[in-house]
Amino acid sequence: MTTARLPLFPLNAVLFPGLVLPLNVFEERYRALMRELLDTDEDAPRRFVVVAIRDGRETAPTATGMPDAVAAAGPVERAPADGFGPDPIQTFHRVGCVADAAKIHERADGSFEVLATGTTRVRLLSVDTSGPYLSAEVEELPEDPAGEEGGHSPEEEAGALAEGVLRAFRSYQKRLAGADERSLTTGADLPDDPSVVSYLVAAAAVLDVPTKQRLLQAPDTATRLREELALLRKETAVIRHLPSLPALDLTRAPTHPN
Repeated sequence: MTTARLPLFPLNAVLFPGLVLPLNVFEERYRALMRELLDTDEDAPRRFVVVAIRDGRETAPTATGMPDAVAAAGPVERAPADGFGPDPIQTFHRVGCVADAAKIHERADGSFEVLATGTTRVRLLSVDTSGPYLSAEVEELPEDPAGEEGGHSPEEEAGALAEGVLRAFRSYQKRLAGADERSLTTGADLPDDPSVVSYLVAAAAVLDVPTKQRLLQAPDTATRLREELALLRKETAVIRHLPSLPALDLTRAPTHPN
């Protein structure tokens, strides 16, 4: 199994392969991470691991919305593991996603605007707190090939499930946005690859972090699609009784403060 040591970026959110993640980086320990990524060769990928937090805080006391007197004090220098307990690996979900930072823009105040894309699922093996930011030893987590079920190959099963998930997702979008049939996303607007469908739908659905995490670490595409189908049907039934909500961008997550 392929292993690597990569910087770690904990968030109260789940990143999926293929999804775009905007970040507003203002805390010093994560500024240090971005400065190091900027120093890498231009042709080399600027990679770090996004991992969801089980417990603890991802945001420094200088975050937007705090009283002016606190914010005016400037960035607080926190140790890499501050807020994550005596053994940080216990604070994080063990499966995360490698992010490739295509854009890192340093602002005049030293904070960063970052645009990254999820690439590969990884499992955390250990967390190192000795540097200016957290890093982790990780191993790649490929999708397990499922065996044949009911006489169908794994590809056929995943393809059939993906079609059902897309139909359920269009119905879910309709209920979520209060749209009519003519304004719904058509099949041509969504991908054909079952694995891509599974990640896009997992990211776009309005679900809590534990549920999204469970979808991220599903052992294979068919399992993920099967759970999504059940979730979409359940959520669609629930939101029939709720006010209309705005439609979602499938591939872009909201901007997260560090």
